[in-house]
Amino acid sequence: MTPDTPLAEGEEVLQSFRADRATYVRTNTWMAAAAMGAGMVILWLLDNPYVWTGALGGLAAVAVRAFYLMSEELSVRWDLTNQRILGPMERRIPLAQVKKLNTLGSVVQIVTHSGDKHLIKYQADPKTTIAAIRRVAAGGQP
Repeated sequence: MTPDTPLAEGEEVLQSFRADRATYVRTNTWMAAAAMGAGMVILWLLDNPYVWTGALGGLAAVAVRAFYLMSEELSVRWDLTNQRILGPMERRIPLAQVKKLNTLGSVVQIVTHSGDKHLIKYQADPKTTIAAIRRVAAGGQP
């Protein structure tokens, strides 16, 4: 899950962004807490006498998902070059096409002028990632 796009002439990788393990665990912990609460509320609304099983179901669902996706999510790498942002599966975003950079929790969302959206997930400090992209887009160093 690393960029496999060849670099153009004069292009160089300035910085790489990898998913952070602690951020991945923290994000999935919050998702589990939300799923546990939602499961309990749904069972309570249905007048189920075993409301507590909603917590177990929510925890189990998120824990299994997190376990199976961890190796894949933590292997993702995005590269910031002096011309583009390169991602896995041949994602290529010219810096001139970046319209907006947003944070969504631990995720950096890149929105292009054409409306495409890309996610750099599980960043320990999304604001630092955004600042590096903005500096390079403006002609500076990360």
